Amino acid sequence: MTQILAAAKSDISERTARKIDHNEHILQKPKKERKWRTRRDPFDGVWKEAVEPLLVKGVYEATFVLEALQKQYPDKFSVKELRTLQRRIRRWRALYGKNKEVMFIQKHEPGVLGVADFTHPKNIRVSINSEPFEHIFYHFRLPFSGYNYMQVFAGTGESFEKFAQGTQEALNDLGGVPHGFRTDSLSAAFKNLDSSTANDITERYKAFVQHYNMVPYRINPGEGHENGSIESSHRHIKNRIEQSLIVRGSNDFDSIDKYRTFIKEVTDQHNKPFSDRIKIEQKSLQSLPEHKATTYTEISAVVNCTSTINVRRVTYSVPSRLIGETLLVKLYADRLECYLGSDLAISIERAPIPVKGERLHKIDYRHIIDSLVAKPGAFRGARIREALLPNDNYKRIWQYATESIGVKKADKFIIGVLHLAATHNCEHELEIEIIGLIENKLPLNLGLLKNKFEHHNYQPIHINVTQHNLEAYNELIPNHYEVQQ
Repeated sequence: MTQILAAAKSDISERTARKIDHNEHILQKPKKERKWRTRRDPFDGVWKEAVEPLLVKGVYEATFVLEALQKQYPDKFSVKELRTLQRRIRRWRALYGKNKEVMFIQKHEPGVLGVADFTHPKNIRVSINSEPFEHIFYHFRLPFSGYNYMQVFAGTGESFEKFAQGTQEALNDLGGVPHGFRTDSLSAAFKNLDSSTANDITERYKAFVQHYNMVPYRINPGEGHENGSIESSHRHIKNRIEQSLIVRGSNDFDSIDKYRTFIKEVTDQHNKPFSDRIKIEQKSLQSLPEHKATTYTEISAVVNCTSTINVRRVTYSVPSRLIGETLLVKLYADRLECYLGSDLAISIERAPIPVKGERLHKIDYRHIIDSLVAKPGAFRGARIREALLPNDNYKRIWQYATESIGVKKADKFIIGVLHLAATHNCEHELEIEIIGLIENKLPLNLGLLKNKFEHHNYQPIHINVTQHNLEAYNELIPNHYEVQQ
């Protein structure tokens, strides 16, 4: 183009264009290199002899270095110089310090790897029927496509049963199986004694991954960044859950299943932007096996004379008719199925995993109430007394009865209340009734409560009987007899 047109298109003047053509115009003047300081450095006189030796030894915390200088040079340094010291230490480390660890972004191929981990809700607070719900999330992810699956489990502990159930549900939801499966050093899957994965894997986890034909991997202990494909995703999904709860307007759910449905909907919404990549990856996955894997642990437990069994540092009550029997307990993530031979004797909700050194009690008063009625004096001194009372309201009732009607009468009263609740299935209604009496400062009378609740659920049964036609019987008897209607 001509010089005039080129100048116009470049949005400069013709004169500037001529200068550029004749190399007379400097487009950008080079800045003069500044080698002087704009203010005095308070550490100039002590840097070499006092600060650098500490840095060479690996002391990088500026607060500690400043405290050391203040001891060595009293009244010379103050907290005001801390920010300057931090900048100088940071620059020294960049110029002369040790090399830092380099992260290598991995290239993921479809269907090659699945990753899984447990994560705690932290800022997510929910309740089930107004009762605070302590729980943990199991999180499964495919790094290539970004597919995510989350499952809710009661309690904050990690176990093989939770891990196996969560993985199995994730693979069924996905509709396929990746070739490799990576986790952290989960104690339910690895013994954490040997550096070799092949030698360190537990037998039940080995059987689980073999069932799904997955090669197990784990990250190095303490190197959480190696599992970055799922660690970073934890934060994104949990942020989405927090925001979704705000939009929902309530953190209370009618049941755990309702909360799990909510989490599934949130996760599915999170997966939507990756739907095309997920479809691509699903084509590279292995097929699901014909049968599901075993996600429970079998334990043999003897029912002792207290009508309880001990499973994983938790004491569970069972019906007293089972005393002396040996039960086969199938321990699932959320329940215990107790078998006597091949017959299912009872199914019990699983208690939270106890912390190290702790023992928990999960007692259902219905299992032993008949014996308590016969021995009311055994209640107050029983080791399982607190666990016998269903909730805090019943503990409040017993405490109030002790203070208002005396120790012996209080024990008989609370046992009578529990027996009434067990035999007439009115635990919640009875609780509300007695709390109302307490708040209105009315006397506690077990007889009146029995009169009210022993018949409150009674409904007369109405049976409609339709009489059939009797004339058909005439064919079975001689003609001179007739059946009268």
